[in-house]
Amino acid sequence: MREFTPVVFLTKIKVLYNIDNMAMTIESSLGAKYLGDSRCQFLVWAPLAERVDVHMVSPRERVLPLEKVAKGYHRGIVDDIAPGTHYLYQLDGQKEFPDPVSRFQPGGVHGPSQVIDPHFPWEDSLWSGIPLQEYIIYELHVGAFTSEGTFKAIIPYLDHIKELGITTLELMPVAQFPGERNWGYDSIHLFAVQNSYGGPEGLKRLVDACHQRGLAVILDVVYNHFGPEGNNLEAFGPYFTSRYHTPWGKAVNFDGPHSDEVRRFFIENALYWVTEFHIDALRLDALHAILDTSSYTFLEELAGAVHEQAALLKRQVYLIGESTANDTRLISPPEEGGYGLDAQWNDDFHHSLHTLLTGEQTGYYEDFGQLQQLVKAIQEGFVYSGEYSVYRQRRHGVSSKDIPAHRFVVFSQNHDQVGNRDCSDRLSQIISFDGLKLAAGIVLLSPYIPLIFMGEEYGEKAPFPYFIHHSDPLLIEAVRKGRRDEFAAFKWEGELPDPQDEATFMQAKLNHDLNKGGKNRVLLEFYKELIRLRKEMLPLSCLSKDTQEVLGYEESEVLFIRRWKGDNEVETVFNFADNDVLITLPVPAGSWKKRLDSAEQNWLGNGSAMPEQLNSPGEVALDLMPKSFILLTKGA
Repeated sequence: MREFTPVVFLTKIKVLYNIDNMAMTIESSLGAKYLGDSRCQFLVWAPLAERVDVHMVSPRERVLPLEKVAKGYHRGIVDDIAPGTHYLYQLDGQKEFPDPVSRFQPGGVHGPSQVIDPHFPWEDSLWSGIPLQEYIIYELHVGAFTSEGTFKAIIPYLDHIKELGITTLELMPVAQFPGERNWGYDSIHLFAVQNSYGGPEGLKRLVDACHQRGLAVILDVVYNHFGPEGNNLEAFGPYFTSRYHTPWGKAVNFDGPHSDEVRRFFIENALYWVTEFHIDALRLDALHAILDTSSYTFLEELAGAVHEQAALLKRQVYLIGESTANDTRLISPPEEGGYGLDAQWNDDFHHSLHTLLTGEQTGYYEDFGQLQQLVKAIQEGFVYSGEYSVYRQRRHGVSSKDIPAHRFVVFSQNHDQVGNRDCSDRLSQIISFDGLKLAAGIVLLSPYIPLIFMGEEYGEKAPFPYFIHHSDPLLIEAVRKGRRDEFAAFKWEGELPDPQDEATFMQAKLNHDLNKGGKNRVLLEFYKELIRLRKEMLPLSCLSKDTQEVLGYEESEVLFIRRWKGDNEVETVFNFADNDVLITLPVPAGSWKKRLDSAEQNWLGNGSAMPEQLNSPGEVALDLMPKSFILLTKGA
């Protein structure tokens, strides 16, 4: 067991963020930094204030001035301060606000900030992370995953997650948001771990428990906007710009005057999670909403800083973007003109699969629905690589065929694709059991990094609606209206669940008992088998677009995929049709063994006509059951 002490941040940041002669070491990091021996350093960027005082609220009330230094920073070291001290910043002797870089908000977004001691008895000293190619991701929402809705309550389920075959746990945002329930994208205090989840110590215990089981941890962070309630940043400095607008209002100032210090705020936040909390990867939300025309973009600077810090820590740390732009610059290396992120979510893959499974064609789904689009998604990544998008009414995207397969994360469900529906219903509520198995096969046997949304593995029935816990009635009504307007393009009918109603949140809670029997248990075992095969078979564990052949038979609704690694070869054949299909396929000559058949009765299928072994002279006729797939391996 060892105690973790944060290390000095990277040299590049030291040079860039000198404050007079004060280098950017951990002692000069933003916020309230407890130095030990009842001493605490306070550092806040407040260029709009001539004077900043620290108001110690408890346990002993006092007001202490900070020294104004270069670039709008205010700094001071205060004696007789213990962890647990509550404080506010007082600007120009008038209004008081929580610390923009608060490490903990025990009373929520409106309450005082709290000084914390960052030291923690970590037991993961041998952990250095896992290769990105080995990521099999399980996305969960801390509040909805268990009845308790805390970090601590997740830990007993980690063995189940590990047994499933998962290698990586992804947490939806945990930075402090208003109230006790929220998806997490309304965070205000980006450095403060949500109080109702268990605070910073609770998160550290969860990460430590994951690492002890060999599980990596991804944290979802939001750098494209701040939540509307409790947002006092404009009182401190020009964090926002009126040059651009986003769906959430003014854009974050990443390229205008004073943007160096705004960038510092976010880069330091990323390094904080990676360093102090041992987070293995950050999922960067909605990068298409980060508007930045500078020659050296924020995302490039962020990627360089995180990767350099990872090298100093001797750990494997990744940045995974989310973007609807189909822009390969995000995941291309800097030497090729890219921003240097490690991977990104691929919505095109999801939309291609979803429309084939459901037949839905409203909203952005109107751009999809052809089997050849799923073929392209598997072959290349992006479906829209410059083609005209009816939904957008313009051409969209660039080609991703030269992007390595391990740079894409794919899924049949995630929080957005479930939650942003009128009833927030999962696939388990809208397609057949055979369809669920088909979806699992496409994702888990793909050459990409797969992601499973919590409960998907056993067919969870609970919806995942959007939920909030704001205190301003006008804001609550604005959110309700915004949700209605957002769904107008999908032409869904009926009333949306009220985001503010606690009952909306409670219905999102998982029922883990479902996986103990019946179809749910069979589906769980099916997922386990798919993940086992993915890990054990060389052609499946090798994430490459270059060692595969993908054919789509539009009229028959059959997808054929051949993958190989050296002398090892596998074939998967997927039937999306609602009827059985007899089709002749180009199976290479030789003996082939059936390794998995979703139509077999042990997987609660209707029975299969496929023999256990077949010999191919170069092509074979296969009899495929409706909404089913088979996996074949070459050799006895």
